[in-house]
Amino acid sequence: MTLAPSHRHGQAVWSDTQLLYALEEVVETELNRHLNVAKEWMPHEYVPWSDGRNFDGVMGGEAWAPDQSKVSEVGRIALVVNLLTEDNLPSYHHEIATLFGRDGAWGTWVHRWTAEEGRHGIVMRDYLLTSRAVDPVQLERFRMEHMCEGFESDNQHSMLHTVAYVAFQELATRISHRNTGHHSGDPVCDRMLARIATDENLHMIFYRNLLGKSFELAPDQTMCAVRDVVVDFRMPGHGMPGFERAAAQIAIGGIYNLRIHHDDVLQPVLRFLKVLEIGGLGPEGLKAQEELGLYMGGLDDQATKFDERRQALLARRRARAERA
Repeated sequence: MTLAPSHRHGQAVWSDTQLLYALEEVVETELNRHLNVAKEWMPHEYVPWSDGRNFDGVMGGEAWAPDQSKVSEVGRIALVVNLLTEDNLPSYHHEIATLFGRDGAWGTWVHRWTAEEGRHGIVMRDYLLTSRAVDPVQLERFRMEHMCEGFESDNQHSMLHTVAYVAFQELATRISHRNTGHHSGDPVCDRMLARIATDENLHMIFYRNLLGKSFELAPDQTMCAVRDVVVDFRMPGHGMPGFERAAAQIAIGGIYNLRIHHDDVLQPVLRFLKVLEIGGLGPEGLKAQEELGLYMGGLDDQATKFDERRQALLARRRARAERA
């Protein structure tokens, strides 16, 4: 097998295997940088254990009721979505281990990322149950239903599409956790999610830098991958029970919506990598770059319309509350 790319219309064309080998050194560099800046933390330190007490069932404790939660309604909804997303870690590990491999720097990163993400699910579930923030029975039933459905990535066909996707998705997850903490109404929850968000930001930087190197090696292919991922972007939890309704409530609550997606997730990565300014592209890359620019403009318009509808809805809710 040759490690050199073929060429079409003067542009290098890389297979997944060739790109994996070509990016190995970059992965090692980014892995070492990550290990140097990532700080060890203990999930148990972020859980208010002294608030815990037995639930009903075999322990004969107290059944859960909504008034036991310190967390706002939209905070509870977002926390369930965030935790169910983290619960699918086995499937995510399978996806990236299959695409990136388990050898060398790639494999080391895959296992390190999985271990760090595992802490997120641990601390979130411990917090939710100890603080009685959400209904534990419903949470477990949702978890079983969600995981039994399985998970299949939209980008499993392409290593390059996967790198592009996770560069945006890790930032989206960071923003979702951070905003959930801000809207939760519980300082303990806010502190926990801020700690998780710090990890997610470091993961984003790893993949973003890897995506930047991909633009240097295969600009046309990378541009097409970014275009495809941005246009068809979906959060990994889209298949969980009740996701559409929960997503709508989260959007209205200001945790994650079109405006946040455009301004705080897509734009920062595109600007950092100067994606819409990259030159020297072939016909396919230029077409993808133009389509990406047009899509971002249209998304900005959609976000503006959403903001207007959201503000009108919130104003009506305030007026009803005042009359009541």
